[in-house]
Amino acid sequence: MMRLRAQVASFDPSVRLLMANQFAINLGFYMLMPYLADHLAHGLGLAAWAVGLVLGVRNLSQQGMFLVGGTLADRYGCKPMILAGCALRTVAFALLGVVQSLPALIVASALTGLAGALFNPAVRAYLAAQAGEERRVEAFATFNVFYQAGILIGPIAGLALLAWDFRAVCAASAIIFGALSLLQARALPARKPADRTGEAAWQAVLADWRTIAANRPFLLFSAAMSGSYVLAFQVYLALPLRARELFGEQTGLVTGAVFAVSALAALAGQLKLTEWARRTLSGPRAITWGLTVMGASFLPLLPGPYPGAPGLVTGVGALALCAALLAWGGALLYPFEMDTVVRLAGGRLVATYYGAYNTASGIAIAGGNLAVGALFDTGIAWLPWAALAATGGGCAAAVAVLERGGHLRQAAKDVALAG
Repeated sequence: MMRLRAQVASFDPSVRLLMANQFAINLGFYMLMPYLADHLAHGLGLAAWAVGLVLGVRNLSQQGMFLVGGTLADRYGCKPMILAGCALRTVAFALLGVVQSLPALIVASALTGLAGALFNPAVRAYLAAQAGEERRVEAFATFNVFYQAGILIGPIAGLALLAWDFRAVCAASAIIFGALSLLQARALPARKPADRTGEAAWQAVLADWRTIAANRPFLLFSAAMSGSYVLAFQVYLALPLRARELFGEQTGLVTGAVFAVSALAALAGQLKLTEWARRTLSGPRAITWGLTVMGASFLPLLPGPYPGAPGLVTGVGALALCAALLAWGGALLYPFEMDTVVRLAGGRLVATYYGAYNTASGIAIAGGNLAVGALFDTGIAWLPWAALAATGGGCAAAVAVLERGGHLRQAAKDVALAG
């Protein structure tokens, strides 16, 4: 904790505000979203297809609009997009607490996703610019501590408010985002965007997107890293499925424990792992090692669940080990991954690059989850875990090949010269 306080204090006030902002964003989001499906199904009595539609609209509106959100941040400034995203979340979460019709719920869900698409690339681009090249890795490592803390505390706070009413959860979340909007409107300095006054808006946007589409090293890096997002998402999919194999209907406690282990492991290890990696590894090597650890995290689950009390103990231990290793691998690579995106962008159009990168990862998650679900449906117990482990190894090998080929070093220079 002392190290974290010292690290945070070493950054300028705008960076500290962005870190606190991300904690509050995740606190407000995760106090509500884990309980939304149950509210829709049992509180409002919606059919399962309607619940899936509402949740799917949120994911589609966020992932599909990341590139647009990043483009808007580069054109009009990061601060307006951050404020717009927080304001939209305020409205959306308030609506989720009062509306009951399916069309209104779909609108509220779409606004929730659009809000994330607006502020997510803008926050990261602002953080990268304010921290500067020398401290970018440190800034993203500290940022991830606040990010994970919000994920850890949010569901606990939401569960406490649920004892009162789901509307209380929505109101608390809306108040958090409303307060964030006001705080950042007053305290977050505006950063002037690049001067694009000589171009028509649509021409500038198309030119920006063509620049990204022509940046082959960035596209290769995005493809190589896409598997890491599929692996990280398995805390929500594959690990709960294994918990269900072990405990049947009584999976809630184990799943909650897995979430807690994942968040606590990331919180405890982030700064230490980043400090060690900066001393001993290059950025691409740190990413490679992180991907390797993420893939290896699924190996303890290969043997499958065993019957009896010893089997349950072994199964829970394997789940906890998988969650911890998955979190540590992600913590190891995350700051260097974010730094690499900025370098591959050549320091220009950073929010747009982050938006494109998030869109690619969202597509990978959707396709990867379909594949993982299909592997579970085969009934071959070891197959999903072997495939996930191989995905991590394959992504690590791909990044290593890009590094050896000089793509991750030379690309930033080339793009910068081109700009």
